[in-house]
Amino acid sequence: MDLKVKWDGGVSFLATSETGHNVMMDGPESLGGKNKGMRPMELLLSGVGGCTSFDVVTILKKSRQDVLDCEAIITAKRAEDIPKVFTDIHIHFKVSGKNLSQKTVSRAIELSATKYCSASIMLGQSVNITHDFEIIEG
Repeated sequence: MDLKVKWDGGVSFLATSETGHNVMMDGPESLGGKNKGMRPMELLLSGVGGCTSFDVVTILKKSRQDVLDCEAIITAKRAEDIPKVFTDIHIHFKVSGKNLSQKTVSRAIELSATKYCSASIMLGQSVNITHDFEIIEG
């Protein structure tokens, strides 16, 4: 996997993936940012959320669950001192569907966390990552 990050002036940077997709990142206004994009650490959390959500939806569909929507709400805490690494990440899934099995949803989240989601498994080596979920009947 290859990625290019190009300075866009100030504290803004444009990331371009090998598949040709772009993401703008920008620093906080207090450091010269202009709010042109996500902060890099926000983008890191977005990657974790996307990775685990992909797994959960895919596992549920393969388990013949009638999934209509899946939302991952991520709350993170960072260290007070530099480097301000993540210390805790909590992912709350809101899974909507018809007649979803609580056991199957729980298992899908567990499989993502322990076997499939490269991003959360990698971060989990140094960050406390927790999960919970709610099922919304659709």
